[in-house]
Amino acid sequence: MAILVAAVAALATLFGGWVAARTRDRRHLVLGFAAGLMLGVVGFDLVPEAMEYASFEVLGVPAASVGIVAGFLTIHVIERGLALHRAHEAEYGQHRHELQRIGLLSAGGLILHSALDGFGIGIGFQAGTAVGVSVAIAVIAHDFADGFNTFTLASLYGNGRARSLALVGADALAPIAGAALGSLFQVPDRLVGLYLGYFAGFLLYLATADILPEAHARHPSRLTLLCTVAGALAMWVVVGISHRH
Repeated sequence: MAILVAAVAALATLFGGWVAARTRDRRHLVLGFAAGLMLGVVGFDLVPEAMEYASFEVLGVPAASVGIVAGFLTIHVIERGLALHRAHEAEYGQHRHELQRIGLLSAGGLILHSALDGFGIGIGFQAGTAVGVSVAIAVIAHDFADGFNTFTLASLYGNGRARSLALVGADALAPIAGAALGSLFQVPDRLVGLYLGYFAGFLLYLATADILPEAHARHPSRLTLLCTVAGALAMWVVVGISHRH
């Protein structure tokens, strides 16, 4: 049952990637909307879940908060360590391969997150059908955003269409693999919470330091700003509805 439900989540991921791939002529709007979705995922989904699972403290600070800062600094150090700053086109040409690696790393984080989503479905069904269905609703609801953001991040950092679509395919398969594993193993809540916090910081950096500046670089329009707000509001609605089931 868990694997069948995860397959539905995989279809949602593929649909999200397809939407992102079909809107290349409106790149600035896509990037603005993607940034809003990512901010919504961070604020309305990942951070609250991280705080719930990792409720302990590290040196007087909530462990989830430590994970958020660690995730943010990880991608920041990687980018600055490679002397990469996307505001300069000449620099982009000089460091194309390094940027592609950043895109692969970013997409890989989303794929790992999708695998953990599937793992959560498997664990949920271990606790009972009602719990499993509730978890599945939440996963399916935001896996569209995962597919959308996987393609957007990979292509934003210079990866070709074929590679970006391949990453979306891997992202779609990830929840199915995770659900299979989740039906067999259990992970301590503390580790799950730390990971969710870490990934929240990772996405927060990508949304605010890379995607939003890129979205407004050539098309500083109000419509782009509205797309960002719409993306965040959309995730608010999605998370709110999924948590009521």
